[in-house]
Amino acid sequence: MKLKEDLNPMLLLLFHLMVWIYTSITFLPSYLLSWISGPDPGFGGSEEDRARRMKARSVSGSPEGPYRAVSSTKRLVTSMHLGVDTLDKVFEYAAQRFPYRDCLGTREVISEEDERQNNGKVFKKVILGEYRWLSYEETHSAASRLGSGLSSLGQRPKNNIAIFCETRAEWIIAAQACFMYNFPLVTLYSTLGGPAIAHGLNEAQVTHIITSRELLETRLKVKSLGNLVCHIIVVDNTPTTWLGYPRGISVHNMSAVQELGAKPENVARGRQQPLPSDIAVIMYTSGSTGIPKGVMISHSNIIAGITGMAERIPNLSEEDTYIGYLPLAHVLELSAELVCVSHGCRIGYSSPQTLADQSTKIKKGSKGDTSVLQPTLMAAVPEIMDRIYKNVMTKVEEMNHVQRTLFTLAYNYKLEQLAKGYSTPLCDKLVFRKVRSLLGGRTRVLLSGGAPLSAATQRFMNVCFCCPVGQGYGLTETCGAGTISELWDYSTGRVGGPLVCCEIKLKDWVEGGYRSTDKPHPRGEILIGGPNVTMGYYKNQAKNQEDFCVDENGQRWFCTGDIGEFHDDGCLKIIDRKKDLVKLQAGEYVSLGKVEAMLKNCPLVDNICAYANSDETYVIGFVVPNQKQLLALADQYRIRGSWEELCNNKAMEELVLKVITEAALAAQLERFEIPRKIRLSPEPWTPETGLVTDAFKLKRKELKTHYQADIERMYGGK
Repeated sequence: MKLKEDLNPMLLLLFHLMVWIYTSITFLPSYLLSWISGPDPGFGGSEEDRARRMKARSVSGSPEGPYRAVSSTKRLVTSMHLGVDTLDKVFEYAAQRFPYRDCLGTREVISEEDERQNNGKVFKKVILGEYRWLSYEETHSAASRLGSGLSSLGQRPKNNIAIFCETRAEWIIAAQACFMYNFPLVTLYSTLGGPAIAHGLNEAQVTHIITSRELLETRLKVKSLGNLVCHIIVVDNTPTTWLGYPRGISVHNMSAVQELGAKPENVARGRQQPLPSDIAVIMYTSGSTGIPKGVMISHSNIIAGITGMAERIPNLSEEDTYIGYLPLAHVLELSAELVCVSHGCRIGYSSPQTLADQSTKIKKGSKGDTSVLQPTLMAAVPEIMDRIYKNVMTKVEEMNHVQRTLFTLAYNYKLEQLAKGYSTPLCDKLVFRKVRSLLGGRTRVLLSGGAPLSAATQRFMNVCFCCPVGQGYGLTETCGAGTISELWDYSTGRVGGPLVCCEIKLKDWVEGGYRSTDKPHPRGEILIGGPNVTMGYYKNQAKNQEDFCVDENGQRWFCTGDIGEFHDDGCLKIIDRKKDLVKLQAGEYVSLGKVEAMLKNCPLVDNICAYANSDETYVIGFVVPNQKQLLALADQYRIRGSWEELCNNKAMEELVLKVITEAALAAQLERFEIPRKIRLSPEPWTPETGLVTDAFKLKRKELKTHYQADIERMYGGK
């Protein structure tokens, strides 16, 4: 997607002259080098050539599949190393191979202060120092001592233990301790409310819970602890005494539990090692469709999943640095970090509030985590990439005419070169270096998952951050593994072919009009099968029978509820979701997810939830507007008021609706798919509000309840 050009002809001529001179100078050395070394099997050829290469094929020869990666048509891959078949062995293997290399890093907090904003709100700002590192050997030792200490506190093998904690080094240390001692780890999102926490702890019959000081003091109320919890382990070192807890509940610092575990009598007790078929994690989902479900994941499931993921990341090694900031209770982040651990990478921890120099908790003038860590690998959900894209493009609009012209020329030139399979080192150095520095300047792979990534955002990340974006598709029920696009495939809108650990087939969904016999591409509900498909939902047999099945060969399959189509080269494209499809009164089907994905590209929209009722004839929407864009629109039409007053202003609603309608028509949405009425939300939707998950997926049920009065107004014609 090219940027719109409004250029001075002389400037355009000068730019193309510079490019021609540069190309002429570099052509001969480049040609000779490629002639000597031969063609690059990954990056050679035009974008069309790369996109046409076969990534997967139907092993049955029929259009419904199952489809497998071309390198695993005979047999699905289950592990990285022979005999390394449980997660404790994965970490032991890494600790033996990379004992003195950095493993887990945390930034030192130098100072904290409250900063009052012009609107009266107070934000906490921090100044952070350098990263302090634990080596692989030190991390392994810390995990071993913690596991021994938990055992001495009465935690038994195959009895569940919970972790309710932010993403940090101690989370992974605690997880490794549980893997070593065969304690199934119950993971809970740190943004869950009291009822959801209590549901998870009670259902899993947890007696020990690992948490942080902040969560213990703010979210983990006594009534949320369930009936059985008797030990709380706090990962922070201070304070060392905890008062006000009922008799029968003991609170310990992690360091104290590790000291207990290091005592000779406890070390001598030994441990019961897990089997590959034992449960490693019971991962509670974020609850986007209701009460969180606990997904039982075995050691062999996770190892198969991370083996498939690692195969798609070229040259993964101990020289790589990964930045961890997404919730570790989410399968994408946990899998990504385990992939890194298995290859000796170092993991530096961050948070969405401290990620970049401009992040909300970073004091002005000090450095965010990416600037200090300079990661080479990063995972992100589309919501975060969309924000980066919109912020950068807003800054481009604010440039003077010459700067904006040069940026536009360089952007469009690089797009053309990428399509031909060429790199643009001059543009990267002169134009995109500053943008690339937002993520530290060394990022070589970006992995996107959790939701579809728009073509515009993917192209922007490819161009401005000078690295490929691997778009993936997977679910908690498949250990996050399903597909990842090859990094040399710059085509957009697709999620790649199946990973080497799994296979995918399409099941006809007649009601929705999707069949494997459809032309030009077979379509249907996506079913994922393989060793990465999990053991099912914890204590939920009815849902297991609905969503999981076993074929005649004994292989497990998961019915995703997503609708996909396979392209001729074996790449999968997600085109719909069964639960997002609503039939309007006149009989038209509307895909709410499709409408939202198209309209999120509108600069005026930070977030949007489309809503439709089968008893009505049109779609409505709830919109979180972009503050800068909305204020500019209000100023243009001389509408005055506070932020809340503007969002509640009927005239502003109509102006925004007009802009959204134009964007929808430009995106070629049908008339019946375009929201006819909208409600502007002055408050952003964050996991803390309970309206989106930790991966920023919409919680439709909660959004419907939250905006019920507005739904009645918009459908009642008031």
